[in-house]
Parts: sequence; structure tokens; C-alpha cells
Amino acid sequence: MTTPPTSTARSSRAASHKLTKADLLDSYRLMLISRFLDDKEIQLKGQNKIFFQISGAGHEAITVAAGKVLKPGYDWFYPYYRDRGLCLALGMTPTEMLLAAVAAADDPNSHGKQMPSHWGHKALNIVSSSSPTGTQFLNAVGCAEAWLRYDLITAIPDRRHKAHADEIVVVSSGEGATSEGEFWEAMNTASNLKLPVLFLIEDNGFAISVPREVQTAGGSVSRLVSQFPDLHIEEVDGCDLIASYDAVSRAASHCRARKGPALVHAHVIRPYSHSLSDDERAYKAPATREAEAARDPLVLFERRLLADGLATEEEIERIKGEGAEEVQLATDLALTSPQPAVDRLYRHIYAEDVDPTSEHFDTEDDPRFTGKPTTMVDLLNSCMRDEMTRDPRMIIFGQDVADASREEVLEEVKGKGGVFRVTWGLQRTFGGDRVYNSPLAEANIVGRAVGLASRGLKPVVEIQFFDYIWPAYHQIRNELATLRWRSDGDFSCPVVVRVTYGGYLKGGGIYHSQTGAAVYAGIPGLRVVCPSTALDANGLLRTAIRCDDPVMFFEHKHLYRQTYNKAQNPGPNFMIPFGKAKIVREGTDLTIVTYGAVVQRALVAANKLAEEEAIETEIIDLRSLNPVDWETIGTSVTKTNKVIVAYEDCLSWGYGAEISAKIADEFFSWLDAPVRRVASKDTFVAYSPELEYVTLPQIPDLENAIRDTHQF
Repeated sequence: MTTPPTSTARSSRAASHKLTKADLLDSYRLMLISRFLDDKEIQLKGQNKIFFQISGAGHEAITVAAGKVLKPGYDWFYPYYRDRGLCLALGMTPTEMLLAAVAAADDPNSHGKQMPSHWGHKALNIVSSSSPTGTQFLNAVGCAEAWLRYDLITAIPDRRHKAHADEIVVVSSGEGATSEGEFWEAMNTASNLKLPVLFLIEDNGFAISVPREVQTAGGSVSRLVSQFPDLHIEEVDGCDLIASYDAVSRAASHCRARKGPALVHAHVIRPYSHSLSDDERAYKAPATREAEAARDPLVLFERRLLADGLATEEEIERIKGEGAEEVQLATDLALTSPQPAVDRLYRHIYAEDVDPTSEHFDTEDDPRFTGKPTTMVDLLNSCMRDEMTRDPRMIIFGQDVADASREEVLEEVKGKGGVFRVTWGLQRTFGGDRVYNSPLAEANIVGRAVGLASRGLKPVVEIQFFDYIWPAYHQIRNELATLRWRSDGDFSCPVVVRVTYGGYLKGGGIYHSQTGAAVYAGIPGLRVVCPSTALDANGLLRTAIRCDDPVMFFEHKHLYRQTYNKAQNPGPNFMIPFGKAKIVREGTDLTIVTYGAVVQRALVAANKLAEEEAIETEIIDLRSLNPVDWETIGTSVTKTNKVIVAYEDCLSWGYGAEISAKIADEFFSWLDAPVRRVASKDTFVAYSPELEYVTLPQIPDLENAIRDTHQF
């Protein structure tokens, strides 16, 4: 059963609110409108005029109270789907909410792209919400960290216009989402960095059907987090508007004073089912439902207004009538609003003002070489060094990327700079405010980067090994890739995620040899890049940093220090556009389409067969895996009429399957042989060098494929 707190010192504080009669009556009006909107949407869903409904019923007191305390367009907000009252109190109108419900083109939340109650409003600093529970916690921490970086990095010229000295970031959820690991990662970083994040936990006792005691050890999340340093905790009856206002006020004051984060644990009710797809009678006992009804915040607040002489029966009825009329007018307007044009579906998948495939990003034919040829590691490092000098907004963080987190020891140690030393020396040059280590938590790295980038900073983050990127996949797929599209261009997060991948290590084994380009190349909104040479790595990384899209930048560990792919430093303006493949060997008999560490193996095999059997193989290094240079592929296929697609992923369901399918689909009439694939076996990479050799595509495999395809 959901009950308000009764035993903590916090809840026994005397009321100290500064709400006037006008404030209290307006709060009542907003609470009523929130409930009226829920009821209207339920009615519209029953009439098949909207397509989904999830309510904020029972949460109105805490959410409206929070909106009265906080500053729209000044503070930042990461709400969850029950925060209708919060958004109304911040300034979102009933019409705007119903425009979302009917998926209207003028819906400011997403312009018809998202389900209703997925709040977003650029003018109010309400960052576009997504459906996964808990992902918003890390994004909010990154948003708050943006204030910290703007405060510390004095070289950013307009930094005072990017953040306010006492702004706070509010992130809310139900108690169920506190079971997500991202909640704990967010709480850890917010506390560790003393970030101004207010965690608003609206505890209605049930995560759909799962009760609080099953979700949370001991039944109280506020007790569980009580040992985080500098965390201010308020536990409050969230059905009491005045007590909620006081609790949120104290928590917000703690954050504004930069004393650290705060958590408001508000006990509320959920008198309606989780959504219209749920029936709470299937799991809530009648006594539980009756107890919740007795704590309805609308009923309780109305009684209080009357008992305290703050409103008469006539005033109450007038507010109800005006609220109902306002919601009906908003409904009439929403139902007559046009749906979005079909072409809106394709808008804002990627940045529309900055095109990394354009000539603006192509200086490949004009390198300004200096120095001796050097490795991919060195040219990646020099690119980041150049870009950090050019753009003070650029920051680098991840596991072990700093030279030393304890900066007082830098004069005594060589410095780490990543396990492969790609970021070595950058902290010494640019300082620990711009190059710093993260916790060992991949979701933390990407989730924070999303929030930082949404505030105008340029995070270039490192995931140490592709094998361990999977905790971050949730953030990459559901937040990083979708923010621009789901907000219809109101928000974006152009993060560069650098990650090492691949085998050919002799001893890498299953957890240091993984590949999986197809997993990321198939996600709309992401750019996916995979250089095979030091020079390409330098130019492609510079494009990744300067473009306005999120980029997955794959760096093959085997290629980091190979002598055959060395190059001179091409200068600080050298860029290679995405979607521009490179023909590394001309040929007339057949084409190999490949990328990464397989490029050199294909080249060795092709040169050998050209010399021994006069087979002239053309080799295309894709370099960019999404977008793909289909023009270069098509030109080559129509010339040679035979194709091999070679890649390091597993043969089945790998990246090459899509390349092969599209070649067969679009160039079938030009083909004189079936498209052939050469790839890794459908198993895992073993520690044994002999087993690893058999698993991965090798030069003899490519030789056999060239010979067989040529003879077909």
C-alpha cells in the first residue's frame, strides 16, 4: 500500500512556503487541468481519436509544486511520462499537450514523431523524453556537467551565455526506474562531481504491476542512497502540494548553492492503471485501491483550500468550470490540426545544416605534410591535439584516457593516455578540466556525453574495448542516435564515440577481438567510420569532430602501430568526407569491397595473384560504413562484373550481408558471378593463435575467393 512518510525528521518540518492565495489557487487550477487532460485523453482514446494514453493522475501535487519552484527556460528538465503537472506549471499549454496526443504537425514536443506524454519543449528547456526508463538520469547528469565545464574552461568565448551560475537540472522518474543501473551511475557521478542535479522520484508504489518492496531492497530508495556524499535528501508526502513545495524548495536551494545534488522522494498514488494497455485490478487489491483514492491530491487540496478559507465553494466551482472549458477548447483545436507531412519522417535524422559528406569536408587532395611517417596512434593523437586547440568546447573523457587523474603526480610519471596511449599527453597540454577519466562504466560515458553535447560542448569519448561497449548500447541506440529526430531538430548531441575493435592479435581471445559494425551501421542517426590507415584515421576523425552528427569511430587495434599504414602528418585542416571510399588498387577482373584490417590482407592477396595468375583485382576501402559510397562501388562493379565482399564480422548476419544484398539488388544485370563473401567463421575468436587464425579471414582465404570468383 502506498503511504506518505511518517517517521523521518525531514517530513516533520514546519511548513515554510511562500505561496500566496493566488499561487495556491493557480496550483489547484493546474492540478485540475492535468487531471482533466488525462480524462479527456482517455475519452479520445476510447473514440479512436488518439492512439495511446498514459496518465499523471495522482502525481499532480508534487509535479505542480516542483514547477512552481523551478525556472522554465533557465533550469533544465528531464521529465518522465507522468510529469504532465510539471510541464503545465512550467508553461506548456493544454493545447500543446493535446497536439501531441493527436500527433499533430504543430506539436512542440516532437511534431507527431513520439507518443504523447513524451515531453519536450525547447523554449522551456524541457529536453525531449524517450520511452526507456532510466536513460534520462545520465543525460541529466551530463547536462549538469555542462555547467561545470563552462565554468571551468575559460577559453570558451561565449561560455557565460551557455550556462547560468545557479541553474539546476531536474530529472524525474517513478520508483521503478531507480532499479536501473543508470540511476546508480548517475547518482554516483552527480555526487562525486557535486553537480546541481535534483532527482525527483515520484514513488506511487508500483512499477506497472511490480510493488515497491519487490523493486527496492528495504522498500525505500531514499534510505538506500543516503550515504552518497553531498546528497541532500527530502522525503515527502507528494499528495500534499504545500509540503511538496517546501521539500522541492529546500532541495533546489541546495543545488543552486552548489552544495551538491539533491533527491526528493515523493510518495504519491496512481489511481489509474499504468496506461490504457494495463488493468490495475488484475494485481491491486480493492483495499489498496481504496486507500489510494483516499489520498487523491485533488480531493485533499480542495478540502484544504476550503478549510483554510482560501477559497469558497463558488470559487472552486468556477475554477473547475474554467479548467474544463480550457481543456475542451484545446481539444477542439487539436482535433482540427493537420497531421505532419509524410516527408517529415525523413527530417532531422542527421544534421541538415552541416553535411559531412560534402566538399566542405574534403581536403584530401591538399595535405600539408610535415615530419616523418608515423603510426595511426600518433596521427589520431595529433588530430585530437589540433582540434582541441581549434575548439575549446572539445572535451575528452573515458576510461584511462587521462595521463593521471591525480594531477599532482604528473611531473613524476610518464602518463597513461589510454591503454593504447592514443590520448597520451593531451591532459598535460589542455588540462584536467578538458581531458579526464570517467568511472569504469560505459553507459555513464555515453549517457553523460549526450547531455554535454546537447548543451553545445563537443565530447569525444573513448570506450576502451568494443567488447565492453554493450552496457552503453542502450544509450547509443535510444538516446544518442534518436535525440535530433525525436525532437524534430530542437535538440541534438553530436558526440564522437571512439572505440577500439577487432582481432588479429594472437591472444586477444573472445573478449578482446570482437567486431560488430552491422550493429551500429544499421541505426539511423549514427555515422559509422572505420579507417584502415594512419592518414585516413587522421582525416576521418577530424571530420567526425567537426560534423554535427553523432559518430561511432572504430579504430582497429591491430592497425594502431603497423608499419605499412604509416603516414606523415597531413596538417590541421586535413579532412576526408564521410561516404567517400578509396580505391587502393585498380583492377579489371573483379572487385573486392572491404574495410579495416582486411584491406591490407586483400591487397597482399590481390598483388600475389596478379603476379602469379594475371588476375587484376580492384580493391575498394569503404572507410565510411554509414554512409556508404555506392557510386564508387557501382562504378567498379559495372567495370569488373564480379564482386567479393570481405569483412571481419561473422559471415552470417554481418556487415557484408547488406553490401552484398544491395549489390545484387541494384547491379544484378552487370554481374557475371554471384556476389561472394569472405568473413570470419560463425563462432568466437579463441585465445589460441591457431584457432584465431582459422576463425578470422586470412590472405589464403582471399586468394581462394579471388581465384574461384574469377573462374566462375
